[in-house]
Amino acid sequence: MKFILFSLMSNNIHPITKEAFTTQQKFQQVINQAVFAEQQGFDGFGVGERHGRPFLSSSPAVVLTAIAAKTAKIRLLTTVTVLSVLDPVRVAEDYATLDHLSEGRLELIIGKGNDPRHYPLFGISEEEQWESLAERYELLKRLWKEECVSWSGKYRPPLQEVTIEPRPYQKVIPIWHGSASSKMSTELAAKNGEPIFSSNVFHPMTKYKELIDHYKERLAYYGHNPQQAVIGSGAGNLYIANTKEEAIKKYQPYYEIFSNTDASKHNNSPFTDLEDNVKNGPSLVGSAESIIEKILFYHKYYGHQVQGISVDGLSENEQKEQIQRFAEEVIPTLQKEIPDFIWRDSKEALSN
Repeated sequence: MKFILFSLMSNNIHPITKEAFTTQQKFQQVINQAVFAEQQGFDGFGVGERHGRPFLSSSPAVVLTAIAAKTAKIRLLTTVTVLSVLDPVRVAEDYATLDHLSEGRLELIIGKGNDPRHYPLFGISEEEQWESLAERYELLKRLWKEECVSWSGKYRPPLQEVTIEPRPYQKVIPIWHGSASSKMSTELAAKNGEPIFSSNVFHPMTKYKELIDHYKERLAYYGHNPQQAVIGSGAGNLYIANTKEEAIKKYQPYYEIFSNTDASKHNNSPFTDLEDNVKNGPSLVGSAESIIEKILFYHKYYGHQVQGISVDGLSENEQKEQIQRFAEEVIPTLQKEIPDFIWRDSKEALSN
């Protein structure tokens, strides 16, 4: 199994210390977090996209470029790029540039996002999100693959023989499809034989398993081998302590802040409290042994090869502690228990 650390760059006041960070301090923290993740042996680092407080991650391409300059090996992912509201020409240019500056370490995860505040900012309605995403995705693929692209559609002006520059550094920039709420995402991924990344944050396993099962079924329908499906999964919250009881007690203030975010409210999470989420949901709050057990349990049903975690919201010292504990106490066991076949030799994907 491979492991990524990701951040939405939430800049809330700390619920215990009441400490507040400037925007500049938060940017530096996220860059330092990515450097530390690479040092601890994580395989990837992701930056999500949000447009509004308390998030500072409106420009993942820029943040990931800064991270690329400070790291050497770690894969760089967008978790997610809200392609449903973005101009594919701008996306193609920005991320092809990042692909070069990172020497081919980019993986693009696209989606419609789960914060409805971005739709009025970019001039589309929430009802249009899936149609918009599909159209923009097809154009993005063409812009990276082809030269002299002529195109017309609904969500941007027509193009006539356009070749974006720079061309991507990788022969093919990997595109993943964020999966959280609709079979439209898994259908688009399966049709194109591309990976999915399940958010696996706000709801019980059955909801996300249904989408993953649909993805595998449609892969077979479109002539792809579901046995070779590449699936990633998030995991809600992370907090490791010596016992589950200690972890729940220490994480409780953070969970209360998390539960009151707009994203959490928008997703209508059914869990009554943190203990319910730990018992019946995806939260990784407990001892290292219980967290290993939970990830193995979810893998039995998801079959995922990539596990994503986040330590957003914790104090900077706690973030570092949790990253290190996960790397030392959890990752080695799961690497032995769960085989994978991705990111073994990234050079195979690069151009000459």
